[in-house]
Amino acid sequence: MNKQEFIDRFAAKTELSKADAARAVDAFLETVTDALRQGEEVVFIGFGKFSVQQRKAREAVNPSTRQKIKIAASAVPKFSAGALLKKAVK
Repeated sequence: MNKQEFIDRFAAKTELSKADAARAVDAFLETVTDALRQGEEVVFIGFGKFSVQQRKAREAVNPSTRQKIKIAASAVPKFSAGALLKKAVK
């Protein structure tokens, strides 16, 4: 499912217009993104947790040239599924 399909389903479930549903989905994504940028976790009990994970600097190999390259340390978003979500996909 892509974002537009999600918005369509969200609009149908909430009885919002598609435009209002799109604004709500965008606001949700912006809020989660802003919280992660500030180093916060976003937790929805039963659904899951959004957090930031730190990756260490490392060395890798370019598969085309076999040349070693250095990859800098970085912060990446992480999602951990909660119990209700894990049950739903079994």
